[in-house]
Amino acid sequence: MTPEPKRAAPRTTASAAPTDSTAGGAGGALGAAGTGTATEGETVPTVPPGESTAEMVDVSTLLERGRELTTPVLRAAVDRLAPPMDTVAAYHFGWIDAEGNPADGDGGKAVRPALAVLSAQAAGAAPEVGVPAAVAVELVHNFSLLHDDLMDGDEQRRHRDTVWKVHGPSQAILVGDALFALGNEVLLELGTVQAGRAARRLIAATRALIDGQAQDIAFEHRERVTVEECLEMEGNKTGALLACAVSIGAVLGGADDRTADTLADFGYHLGLAFQAVDDLLGIWGDPQATGKQTWSDLRQRKKSLPVVAALAAGGPASERLGELLAADAKSSDFDSFSEEEFAIRAALIEEAGGREWTTGEARRQHTVAVRALETVDMPDRVRAELVALADFVVVRKR
Repeated sequence: MTPEPKRAAPRTTASAAPTDSTAGGAGGALGAAGTGTATEGETVPTVPPGESTAEMVDVSTLLERGRELTTPVLRAAVDRLAPPMDTVAAYHFGWIDAEGNPADGDGGKAVRPALAVLSAQAAGAAPEVGVPAAVAVELVHNFSLLHDDLMDGDEQRRHRDTVWKVHGPSQAILVGDALFALGNEVLLELGTVQAGRAARRLIAATRALIDGQAQDIAFEHRERVTVEECLEMEGNKTGALLACAVSIGAVLGGADDRTADTLADFGYHLGLAFQAVDDLLGIWGDPQATGKQTWSDLRQRKKSLPVVAALAAGGPASERLGELLAADAKSSDFDSFSEEEFAIRAALIEEAGGREWTTGEARRQHTVAVRALETVDMPDRVRAELVALADFVVVRKR
């Protein structure tokens, strides 16, 4: 196989980091923040008017096509696992319930499979060419979810008990490891030069994802994290795998490295927008939509973008928030905090401007992602569909 050229990580640029001069008092804006749309206790970013292609493209159809193409191959791959890992994985994917009965559970948003299939079309190939890429990325993504739920102590995902809660921590670890191995097998067993190139990208993205998870956990035990550090962590944890999803389908379709790298830049910045929205939902999301507890990221002491931006802003609300979070880290009663305690912290984050700054950052990263597509030669319809998926990422509620 021809060695894959080493690709530099995309530059992680952010809106001007919040400082005392960019933060107002109560309700002050941070940087060039965007507007938010309030819906039942949550705020999600809105795409700038006139730039959305959602009216042209039915995103739900794109997501469903990704599921329909990917699920049979994904299920066949999972069936190769040794018992009881095959059953545990099937439960995680929502195909069976805790008793082993067939179920029609929520399998997630399916953004990554949709991107992988579209990237094959961006290279001029049929959508089916991108299916092994879609399956490989889904397997690696779910490997990370299984481990993430255990490390964070999350008991709910997609409105059901998590794997470690039902089947125990050991099975969550083993099945996660098995899904990671399967993801690479699905690509490499194609036996082509393109498959080798795609596998190298998947392995690099997985390593970055693990780096990001390690950074995320380490930040929970630090009083202060900079906005730049947070964006680096989120680029690793989320951006890298989305970059992989939207590039390796194209690689399987015969795209050259320049095209694959540019698509990866689109996916990387889309991943940063995706994670910024996740951070908003992690504090203000509606549990009925997210399937998680209220104030979930605050309960886990996450140094997510709204928190980090608020702490960097300066001013009375920022300083009070810093004092409370520092005390929380030393408190033996943290796990028994009331809803009101978490609501106070969320209100201080918002007052300091962390919510608004993060909303603006999601929109900015969305814009950077979409602009990356301008240099890639692809059918207009495929471009519109990629942009529509990007729009979906920043207006979702879960």
